[in-house]
Amino acid sequence: MRPDELEGAVRETLSRQVVLARPLGADPAGQAIRRANRIRRRRTAAGLALATVTTVLLSVGMAQLGAGPGQDGTPIVVIGDPGPSSRPGPTASVRGSTPSPGTSAALITSETLVSADGRRLVLPDVGPAERAQVLPGGGGWLVVSTPTTAGRSLWVVQNDGLVQVLLAGAGPIVLADDSRQVAWRDGGDLLMAGVVGTQLIGVVRTPAPADAAPVRFVGDSVLVRLDPADGGHTLWRPAAGQLPEAVDQKTLNVYGGLPDGRLVGQISTIDPGGTCLAVLDPTRHLDPVRTGCGPDLSQDGVGGVSADGRWLLVNGWVGKVSRSLLVDLQGLGPDTAAVSAGPPMTGAIVWSDESKASYLDDTGKLVRVDVGEVRAGKPASPAPVPGVPAGERPVLVTQF
Repeated sequence: MRPDELEGAVRETLSRQVVLARPLGADPAGQAIRRANRIRRRRTAAGLALATVTTVLLSVGMAQLGAGPGQDGTPIVVIGDPGPSSRPGPTASVRGSTPSPGTSAALITSETLVSADGRRLVLPDVGPAERAQVLPGGGGWLVVSTPTTAGRSLWVVQNDGLVQVLLAGAGPIVLADDSRQVAWRDGGDLLMAGVVGTQLIGVVRTPAPADAAPVRFVGDSVLVRLDPADGGHTLWRPAAGQLPEAVDQKTLNVYGGLPDGRLVGQISTIDPGGTCLAVLDPTRHLDPVRTGCGPDLSQDGVGGVSADGRWLLVNGWVGKVSRSLLVDLQGLGPDTAAVSAGPPMTGAIVWSDESKASYLDDTGKLVRVDVGEVRAGKPASPAPVPGVPAGERPVLVTQF
């Protein structure tokens, strides 16, 4: 019944009960109608309030669902600066011109990036570096800090001088040769992530033994040293999950890879303290495929393989004198020989082509090795790095 029909029926009923037409002190029909209107208004208000509360609850629920783990979001920036892209980074002052992409040998000190031709880029907010690599496309550098009480850091240093933090407070950090992946230790876990621009994406982690640390990338896998004292290596394939149970106990160090994916490393022998060079198969738990036991090798793990897989620079001894050695891997076998290439190496070895390499000696001087000259009996000699003040130790930037 409509409100006007209800009002008419009430008035008609009351009028029939009146015998004498006299004025009333109160209007019963009006009171009833007003009472009905008040009830209707209260019910309407209650319905609106309920609808409002329901709408709010649904909105909150949608917001919570939108923030759930199953939703797409922005790439994860792992550990360190909570929002490096949201605030301005330090600018850099350039002396000369900005180092061009593709510089074959650049050097980074605690505050200065120096190219081989003397150009320098001052980086005031980057601390002492342990390792640096050129970003894909030559847009800048990935810089790994030296260890501190708070751990290591990983920075992106762009050509325009912008410095951004990717990792802070991490354990050992290793970079893929193409600078597109990074692996590191964090607490009780090993982690791996892709590097895209100034962010880390696709982070994968797995529990690891207490002393396990990443050593280098082998394709999309990570070579992990399980015990720094007793050795023992395994290959972690992040796509497969946890660290495999199979452990290689012979390999002491890995110096680099061959074009076919196999590795060149140092293995122990049955003789106390004896070591040999070996070609290792990563698909068979680093089983040696070929060995060469002629050179007297250091166990410091410093070495580098040329891009074509022909030559190895590795630390060792000539008699009782510590030297860097040049080994022809093509002739790796029972009669493997090595020739003195220069003073002992520290840090990274950069092969600019198949026959030329650069490294730093223990005084921070730059050594340029020419394979042809070394084989002709002319070892390389160290030279001061142009533009680096005396007493500062640079770090050689590796490239892919």
